[in-house]
Amino acid sequence: MENENQIKNGSSVHIGVLVLSVAVASYIAYSAGQGAPKTGQTPQKESESASFEIPMNWGDLGVKMISVGVIDPEKFESIYAQRGGLSPEEKQILYGSDNKSIKMTEENAGFLLNMLWALGLGNKNDILESGPMSKYGDVGNFASTGGWILAKNDPMDHYSRHRLIMLTDDQQKLVERVSQNIYRPCCDNATNFPDCNHGMAMLGLLELLAANGASEQTMYKAALRINQFWFPDQYATIAKYLQSKGKSIESADPREILGRNYSSASGFRKIAALVPQTESRSSGGCGVDSGQPAAKPQQGCGI
Repeated sequence: MENENQIKNGSSVHIGVLVLSVAVASYIAYSAGQGAPKTGQTPQKESESASFEIPMNWGDLGVKMISVGVIDPEKFESIYAQRGGLSPEEKQILYGSDNKSIKMTEENAGFLLNMLWALGLGNKNDILESGPMSKYGDVGNFASTGGWILAKNDPMDHYSRHRLIMLTDDQQKLVERVSQNIYRPCCDNATNFPDCNHGMAMLGLLELLAANGASEQTMYKAALRINQFWFPDQYATIAKYLQSKGKSIESADPREILGRNYSSASGFRKIAALVPQTESRSSGGCGVDSGQPAAKPQQGCGI
């Protein structure tokens, strides 16, 4: 009932695949044509660190996703063409076969968002097949499904279709448990209801962390750090709120910060209302990320 109310209230995007795909494509075309941020144009937020090494081995997941078609490499590379193409490190993640841990930075956060989005969408998992999102009609109409325009053929041809990551029963239970407690500021749903790109990407990350033997606490810590890259303004605001209470986001319990009271769209709005706001950068949109700033700051799961 809770998720049903959220969908009725518009917290979750549930529009036609055709309309959504056209909107995403338009967003990509616009944002890819924008110039890259000039040095010093966007100050680094206090809650961010320069980089974060994700505690897992990526291996050849890029190659596997290309081989099954959840990523079409020509489509994928085309969205980065107008900003000089993929970096050597990004090409290694996409095409390499012996990747170890991956370092997330402000520069590659959008690229890794797209890679993890494809992973979460394509990997076979009970959360997609019988979880909360499966109860609401055609799941192909969500932003996280119909909005993935970088696959070969229809994105739903790949929805929970490929065994890209193998989980034990205990690891699956861990992913299910943790995913219920991790929210993102663009939506009011937890990761076990991955109706937008950030939710689907976070699901892919949790699956990968669990498969690599990460503990529950490690998964929460990694999820918080990564959400800080994907939503820098929102978590900078949360950090300021905590500072006003004599606390710091670095020492806070990551599970608490990722929960509904702080990291859901409604929870964040309450926090933001208590913190003086400054000019924000573009962040939090739920379309395919071309690595370029959008025309204006985006909130929610729209394009």
